[in-house]
Amino acid sequence: MTKYNRSKEPASSEITSKSDYISRRQFVKAAAAVGGLALLWAGRPKPPGSEVALTESSSATGASTGDAPQIPATSVPTPVTDELGMALTSYKDVTSYNNYYEFTTDKTEVARLASDFQTSPWQVEVGGLVRNPGTYDIDDLRTKFDQEERIYRLRCVEAWSMVIPWLGFPLRKLLAEVEPTDKAKYVRFETLADRSQMPGLSAPWYNWPYVEGLRLDEAMHDLTLLSTGLYGDPLTPQNGAPIRLVVPWKYGFKSIKSIVKIDLVEEMPVSLWMTAGPNEYGFYSNVNPEVDHPRWSQATERRIGSSGRIPTIKFNGYEAEVAHLYAGMDLTENF
Repeated sequence: MTKYNRSKEPASSEITSKSDYISRRQFVKAAAAVGGLALLWAGRPKPPGSEVALTESSSATGASTGDAPQIPATSVPTPVTDELGMALTSYKDVTSYNNYYEFTTDKTEVARLASDFQTSPWQVEVGGLVRNPGTYDIDDLRTKFDQEERIYRLRCVEAWSMVIPWLGFPLRKLLAEVEPTDKAKYVRFETLADRSQMPGLSAPWYNWPYVEGLRLDEAMHDLTLLSTGLYGDPLTPQNGAPIRLVVPWKYGFKSIKSIVKIDLVEEMPVSLWMTAGPNEYGFYSNVNPEVDHPRWSQATERRIGSSGRIPTIKFNGYEAEVAHLYAGMDLTENF
């Protein structure tokens, strides 16, 4: 396992309770003999007091009971805060408060409805404008690419947030293997749409399957992650098992879950949310406290597991790493 360290000295005022995390880590260490995965951490905040319409397709990870591979514990202690000193969101909150419309629009019911979701066997088809298209088994992706542990902030467009320790690998590594052609400008992602397992697909007002997209340079950025686990465990179905995208500087609905298809394309993909609400959800969806959602302010957010509200940080705190991608762009127009 590789540690990805962006850390600065954490603020002492932001240290979180370790009990939930330590108990999980002890369990992982006991089962660490099998597998070859590493931890990837990302944080998720607690929901706001007053709910707004859901917009993130969030699902738990992982294989069905008995199929999930064990993830070996790291010999390097995992911090309990992110690089800004923000406390990790508890495993309980991360896995019990989820947006995943393919199952339900009720965040607190996703885990129950997704509990029997089958995530093994699972394949991801990668094609389009590439020289080496291929279909990858989930176990191959877990072993072929070194799994890294990363702690990322997750900011929902609904103005709640989390801090989550994710496990996974940079998307750029997979893209480098399939070799995009010169015509490839964007990456299109697609979620599984299985009506036999996903009761929410009966909702007629969404254009299923769930589709998202990134510009190629965004997809190739080292922060862009394909996640296979969190908190040292394989992803749960409600969190997007067995593999999901994590783009930490964008609103959470861009981080598409349960991916079955990745295509390199020449034209900008039209996502599910762009179709559902084109005046509310743009292609870029970068976290920006200066650009309000038409129905609510984005200036502050509520961290799940904490009380009160905190200021929203531009690009979710990753401005130094990603602002150059948007040099010269009007971020109000290109929301």
